[in-house]
Amino acid sequence: MMLTAWFLFSLVDSSVKWLLLAGLTAGPLSFVRYSVAFVLSLGLAFGQRAALDRPTSGQALLLLARGGLLVSATVFNFIALNHLPLTVTAAIMFSAPIIVSALSGPLLGERVGRWRWFAVFLGFAGVLIVIRPWSEAFHWASLLVVYNAFALAFFSIITRKLADSVSAQTMQVYMGALGTVALLPLAILDWQNPGTLRDWMILAGVGFWAWAGHEIFARAHRLADASVLMPFAYSFILYMAALGYLIFADVPDRMTILGASVIVVSGLIVWWRETGARNAEETA
Repeated sequence: MMLTAWFLFSLVDSSVKWLLLAGLTAGPLSFVRYSVAFVLSLGLAFGQRAALDRPTSGQALLLLARGGLLVSATVFNFIALNHLPLTVTAAIMFSAPIIVSALSGPLLGERVGRWRWFAVFLGFAGVLIVIRPWSEAFHWASLLVVYNAFALAFFSIITRKLADSVSAQTMQVYMGALGTVALLPLAILDWQNPGTLRDWMILAGVGFWAWAGHEIFARAHRLADASVLMPFAYSFILYMAALGYLIFADVPDRMTILGASVIVVSGLIVWWRETGARNAEETA
């Protein structure tokens, strides 16, 4: 299920890049991604006759902040995809778990040991290798993806805080509603019709694949612990590299491969330490 979810997420990004190259813009594409997912989430909730939670004022603020972080990250990601290969955006985005590890101490009160700090610095070194701010290969769009990694890190932390009191379906509906309303003006001002039936189908697929990916992702987390599922997330980089080559003939250079490998290793170190700490707590 995790491998399927991350494949669907890679379809979203590769489809968006296709449509951007076809002349569409990031704002309307982001709107379609959230509006379609919102309608499907709401329809599923009504179909299952599932009552949505009524959040408190504090929870509502967190839900808005959570949604705002992901919506802004989506728009910036779609802008970056117009300028960067799929493998570059995927590699930088996967520094988010490392950022979460660094922030889990001050924001969640978790203990961050030497190995985790080592992984954090190693991960940021990997990001620098991918971005290469010292060389001609640097592109300003890389900074948007760095923002996205931090936004996803805060998104994950807020999700942890809400997980015990707000259902995943409620979070999905609220996030979809916020993205739809916030991005509607951009869609109206900058809307362009796709030029072919194939592009119309790809455009509809952006929203469907995003919704289906999040649904499968959530269901997988009901069947297994996050610590078990986390390593499968790195399949996303492989999917993005394969789709980038097959669709856009993009071949990642050596520095991108090196940087992505360093980020993956640092993420696996964080996973290893978190799994070890959790097992120690369970056996204590």
